[in-house]
Amino acid sequence: MQDVTNDATVALITESSDSKLSAAIETISSFDVRTIPPDRALEALRETANGGEVPSGIVLETDDPTTIRSVLDRVQSAIQVAPVVVAPIEGSERTAVAALRAGATEYVAADEPEAKVDRIVDAIAEFLADETPEYHRILANELPDEAFIIGEDGTYLESKLRPDTATLYTTTAEGLVGQTLDSVFPENVAERLQSCLEQAIEADTIQTIEYGADTTEGRRRYEARVVPIERWIGGQRAVVWLARDITERAQRERRLQSRQDRLETVNRINQVVRQVIETLVEAPTQAAIEHKVCEQLVESELYCGAWIAERTGEGELSYRIGDGSAKTYLEAVESCDPEDQRPAQRAVKSGETQVIDNVLADESVPERIHEAARADGIDAAIVVPICHGGTTYGVLAVVASRNDTFSESERSGFQLLGETTGFTISAVKNRQLLFSDTVLELEFRIDGGETLPFELTTEYDCTISLEWAGSTADGRIFQYITVDGLDGETVLEEARAHESVEECRLIYDGTDSCTIEIRMAESGVRTLANHGATIRDVTVEDGSASVLVEVPRDADVREVAEALKFVYENAELEARREVDHPVRTAAERRDDVLDELTDRQLTTLRLAYYSGFFDWPRESTGEEIAEAMDVSPPTMHQHLRKGLKTVLSELFEESGGAI
Repeated sequence: MQDVTNDATVALITESSDSKLSAAIETISSFDVRTIPPDRALEALRETANGGEVPSGIVLETDDPTTIRSVLDRVQSAIQVAPVVVAPIEGSERTAVAALRAGATEYVAADEPEAKVDRIVDAIAEFLADETPEYHRILANELPDEAFIIGEDGTYLESKLRPDTATLYTTTAEGLVGQTLDSVFPENVAERLQSCLEQAIEADTIQTIEYGADTTEGRRRYEARVVPIERWIGGQRAVVWLARDITERAQRERRLQSRQDRLETVNRINQVVRQVIETLVEAPTQAAIEHKVCEQLVESELYCGAWIAERTGEGELSYRIGDGSAKTYLEAVESCDPEDQRPAQRAVKSGETQVIDNVLADESVPERIHEAARADGIDAAIVVPICHGGTTYGVLAVVASRNDTFSESERSGFQLLGETTGFTISAVKNRQLLFSDTVLELEFRIDGGETLPFELTTEYDCTISLEWAGSTADGRIFQYITVDGLDGETVLEEARAHESVEECRLIYDGTDSCTIEIRMAESGVRTLANHGATIRDVTVEDGSASVLVEVPRDADVREVAEALKFVYENAELEARREVDHPVRTAAERRDDVLDELTDRQLTTLRLAYYSGFFDWPRESTGEEIAEAMDVSPPTMHQHLRKGLKTVLSELFEESGGAI
């Protein structure tokens, strides 16, 4: 405690009606305290000064920054020599900054009332004892983690560090005094901080800046508020530098920004995938489809390379087309031995998307590909099977230089792209066959197949013919086969016990022949259909099958043969012929149907159609149509069914099937 004279007077300017500071100051010290409300402060102090009684110190008790600035401005203009201590009731950074800018001698906001009063008394006593330094100290514990007074030339004039953060620094607070920004920070950081300091002084406004600093616990992030001081110190302007450790906040912000960036990237990826899918619909050929997929993926600038490899056999792939800036990588892949394309082979065999998060570290990638990836700066890759209806046409491979590539959402997008590409390729192949005047007729022979038809004909000396085969909406393949030389009960028994059969149902059972509906676990129907082939005839006899299919004239015959060979190892192409398809108009097809119908059948169909018999719910019953025809209901239904069968036979006369 400083020694003071008994006649020392302190003016307490306060808005608080129940302030305890007055009694506390008088109790702890020998000061005589006069309490003054803020709106009377200037008038009361002038009266005191005019009477020759200048107060030894002024204490301002308020939390309002506006009141602090207003009162200090008026008081200092009236009394030039008294120290002014700002002692808020609660205290905050806003009140501290207001006190600093208004030129207060000291800012006191201690937690304990007794300590608060001690500091007020000490501040005034030091001033009276002429121990006040040439610049004031307003660096209280309530301020941020770091508080400095820095001169215009970048020299630390005063320094204060919180006890709990002082251990982060290799020097003490006292050791910083006299150093400069250039000696504390790297050159580029020091230049930014010095520029901010000069801007605060020149514009006379508070500036804010963020910067990093190396500490004993590593790199940390700080936010500083730079407050210009009106009073000159040591012949130069100065600022109060209030710094707060925002490392955790900065990390949270970076994490949020990273998540936002990833979300934006995923949205862009999904948009690219949608655009690619939209353009596939108009692609006229398989080559055009593949070109569009690769081209649009790399044009998005999200990926540096994309290519497609076709399936040429079991586990074998052949490079077809590629695009992108990763030229070295694409050239390496194009000339790569099929046996070295292990990620692509896994995608084909498993039917699942393969992701390589770190191409350079993945041991399944050959060294030659590693070198190419290093040259083109590739970090990650994804390989997506191109498939539809159980048939895999090949793979789509995409590489990127982003190390956060191929999230779960992005993988789902690529999975959809692979399926859509496969569907489009299948549709194009079938469309080419449908609108072709001339087709290729391919005749295959298959020996020793492991499916039910081969084993039935070997064991029971029967003959099996395919009536029709097709797929349902969920992709299940159903076949309708006729077995000559064997009864239905035996066929059903064998079918239910055979591992290649998933479902079977008896449609017709004769003495030594039957027709069954069957669904097989593996079949050539899906493979051939998805390669644009229409099956015209299939006959299995003595363990061998004769398969006749049609494909577009410009179809890749080797591709179709290899696809069938993938299902049946002993499949051989025996003949290849060009066949002209007669072009018939819709009117000609209609006339053909009408010629096949009897008068009774045609009359029954017309009455049923126009009377609403086929509507749902029905507008007319079978009995009402029979009455109009003057026949019995059974006779009407007989004519109706025979007529419908004739029409449907014409519609479905181009039968297709599978083995």
